[in-house]
Amino acid sequence: MKLRIHHKTCYQYSPTVATAQHVAHLEPATTPCQSCAQHSLITSPEATNTSRNIDAFGNYRLYWSLTSPHDTLTVSAVSDIETFSIETGRLLELNKSIQRLTWENAKTAYQYRAGQASDEWSGLAYGSHHAPIDLAFRLYAQTSFPAGRNLVESARHLMQRIHHEFKYESLSTDVSTPALSVLNDKRGVCQDFAHVMLSCLRSLGLAARYVSGYLLTEPPPGQARLIGSDASHAWVSLRIPTQSPIEGTESWYDFDPTNNRADWCSPGEDYVRLAVGRDFADVSPLRGVLQGGTNHTLAVSVTVEPL
Repeated sequence: MKLRIHHKTCYQYSPTVATAQHVAHLEPATTPCQSCAQHSLITSPEATNTSRNIDAFGNYRLYWSLTSPHDTLTVSAVSDIETFSIETGRLLELNKSIQRLTWENAKTAYQYRAGQASDEWSGLAYGSHHAPIDLAFRLYAQTSFPAGRNLVESARHLMQRIHHEFKYESLSTDVSTPALSVLNDKRGVCQDFAHVMLSCLRSLGLAARYVSGYLLTEPPPGQARLIGSDASHAWVSLRIPTQSPIEGTESWYDFDPTNNRADWCSPGEDYVRLAVGRDFADVSPLRGVLQGGTNHTLAVSVTVEPL
C-alpha cells in the first residue's frame, strides 16, 4: 500500500519568542514492513543550523535553530510511504519459531545471568516515566499470563482485554495523565492504552517498546476524506528475545489495543511506523527550548491518504 502523510503543526506564542532550539521525530523509518520513498520538512520561519542523526532507538531525528524573533511557528512534514506484508514463507517460519516460547521463558532473556549475555533490548523490560512498573499492572495482566502460556497468545489476550474493557474517550486525558490513573478509570486514547499495555508487560518482566505512527482511516460511506481528519497513532511492540532457553527469533510482534489488531512487525499494511522508544517521551514529534513564548497554543492536523 502506498500512502502520503502530511503532518502539520502550528504554534502561536505570547510573548514573542526571541530564539529557539527544536528537535523533531517526524521522518518515518524504513523497516521490513515499510519503505520511505520521500520525506520533506519545512518550517516557517525557516530553520537554520539544521542537523540530522539517528538516536539510540534507531529513529531519525532532526535538530534546528530559529535565531530571529517570532510569534508563530509552522512545521509541515510530508512523507511518501509504501507498506508491505511479510512474505508467507517467512511468516510461517516466524510463527513456527515461537510455538513453544512461553512468556516465562521469554522473560529469562532479560534477567541477569552471570557469564551469559542478555538480550540487546533488555533495557525495555524496565519501567519508564510514562510506562512504570507497578504491582497494579502485574495483577491486571496476570489473568492473561497463566503459567506455561505462549508469549504471543498471552500478549494478544491482554490486548483484547484492554480493547474491550477500556473506553476510547477523546480529551479524557493528556500527556501528563499517569498510566495508573488510566488503568483505574478504564478510559483514555491510543497513547494511554499503549502505556497501560507497556506497563503490564514490563511489570511481568517482559521487554516492549512504544511505537508512534499513523493509521489510514476511512471516511463514512459516501463522504469525502477530510483533510486533517487522521491523527497520530500509538501502539506496542513486544520483543521476541534472541536469547532464551529455546530457539527464538530476532523480531518484534506489534499489538494495537485501541483497534484490537496484532501481527509481526506491524499490525497491518494501513499502519505507518514513525518512531519507537520507551514511551511517548522518547518519540515526541516536536520538542523545543525557547527564549520567551511563555504561553502558547498548539494545533496539529494529520492527513493520511492512499496514493
